[in-house]
Amino acid sequence: MRAIWKGAVSFGLVNVPVRLYSATENHDVQFRQVHRTDGGRIRYKRFCSIDGDEVAYDDIAKGYETEDGQMIILTDEDMADLPTRSNKEISVEKFVPEDQIDPMLLDKSYYLEPDKTATKPYVLLREALEAQGRMAVVTVSIRSRMTMAVLRVRDGVIVMQTMLWPDEIRSADFASVEDQELSDKEMSMARMLIDELAGDYDPDEFEDDYALAVEALVKAKVDGGEVQQVAADEEESGEVVDLLAALARSVEKAKTARGESSSTSAPAATKKTTTKKTTTKKTTAKKSAATKAPARKAATKKTAAKKSTAKKSAAKKTAAKKKAS
Repeated sequence: MRAIWKGAVSFGLVNVPVRLYSATENHDVQFRQVHRTDGGRIRYKRFCSIDGDEVAYDDIAKGYETEDGQMIILTDEDMADLPTRSNKEISVEKFVPEDQIDPMLLDKSYYLEPDKTATKPYVLLREALEAQGRMAVVTVSIRSRMTMAVLRVRDGVIVMQTMLWPDEIRSADFASVEDQELSDKEMSMARMLIDELAGDYDPDEFEDDYALAVEALVKAKVDGGEVQQVAADEEESGEVVDLLAALARSVEKAKTARGESSSTSAPAATKKTTTKKTTTKKTTAKKSAATKAPARKAATKKTAAKKSTAKKSAAKKTAAKKKAS
């Protein structure tokens, strides 16, 4: 369990640091509204009833409708001036008998856990409440709004239950139930029925058969391959595209601020780079050709020299033969 609030219980001069835990959770079966043919989720958009335009979340304000139908728009400044409390204190106002608290007034339940250094005063408060058979009526601020609550003991733990305000309990405005004359036999049968069904409450005797039936139904459909493959949500994918587009625009702005070319000039830059590479290749080729040319010339000179030497040798041999003859 994760604590949702930290504060302290104060009564008299005693201060008990505590952590607040939600004591209940909702196990109601949750269904989604989907398109019968393809299983796509049904989305609702916010539209203005006057101009028909879709309204962004940032443009939505709080409105209070008067009894005659007029609408009063409340700004953030107006809301900031309202009396709110943000202190982390559960202040005990009085200790009252348990039977004086109408169960209809009780709302959400929370467990109170003491800090390790405050175990003794916590146990003292717990034992005193049980010994006196009383509840502590307290005031507490949750989500900046002050509300009434009671502290009572359950299974050795102090439980805080928030309370509804008295005017939040509706009165039974339907026609009053008229008294009827009941015979002794009818009353005797009613008492007999009550005695027959009398017993102690055991929560394990009851179960949520509806939730179990839905779970079994869904499992049977999954096992039978009756699963609808739903395509990606267009609305969600649109948000991603918009985000990427915003990032791209931010990059372009940053480049422009630095005096760099934007993405539209990227192809030109590519061409320049290609041209540079081509020029480099041509220059390398020229250098290579220039290097090879002197080598060819040198080879030609060596060949010519060899031919000249051979001719001179042949001429000398001819002259020598003539002299000998």
